[in-house]
Amino acid sequence: MSQNNVARNRLSSTTVHIMALDGTLNVNSLFMFAAFLGIALNPADPNSSLVSSAACAASSAVAKHFVEFHVYSFTSFLFSSLIASCLKLAITTDAKTGRIHRNNNIGGNVNLRLLQGGILASAGGSISGCAFLTAALVDLVEIKLGTLACWGWHTAAALIPMLILVPSALVIYIGLLFYAFNR
Repeated sequence: MSQNNVARNRLSSTTVHIMALDGTLNVNSLFMFAAFLGIALNPADPNSSLVSSAACAASSAVAKHFVEFHVYSFTSFLFSSLIASCLKLAITTDAKTGRIHRNNNIGGNVNLRLLQGGILASAGGSISGCAFLTAALVDLVEIKLGTLACWGWHTAAALIPMLILVPSALVIYIGLLFYAFNR
């Protein structure tokens, strides 16, 4: 029998929403862990810097921004994860009995506009978390390898790929998010 004659299993929209929310929760957990590790890092330790010239050393303001951006990032990812968890719970809870169904095809009636708004809020939290985490990593590179004003080879080699790939990934993520809502 050819593959064209085989009926393909189609996923219900409930299953797709739950899978998307699971993916958001998993990725946010990894990013929250990275942000938490960044907060625990002591950027002011002079032994951890690789900068040889005092003129290229980052100021204490950069170290403060480093910590601030990590806190903002952690907060954004936590916001996104809480929204995604609530949406997943709302989808899988039966409105009549209050029971949580493990079968993703059965669930409560959720207002589609509310679901879309929640997914957009969760995505917004993830996007802002990525932006803050990227800003924190820029500060980390400045602390470890020298400021952007000195524009050393190692600083450029660390920042250029990150500043190309992260925004590109965010543009793709946003594009696919809007494509999913307009289908």
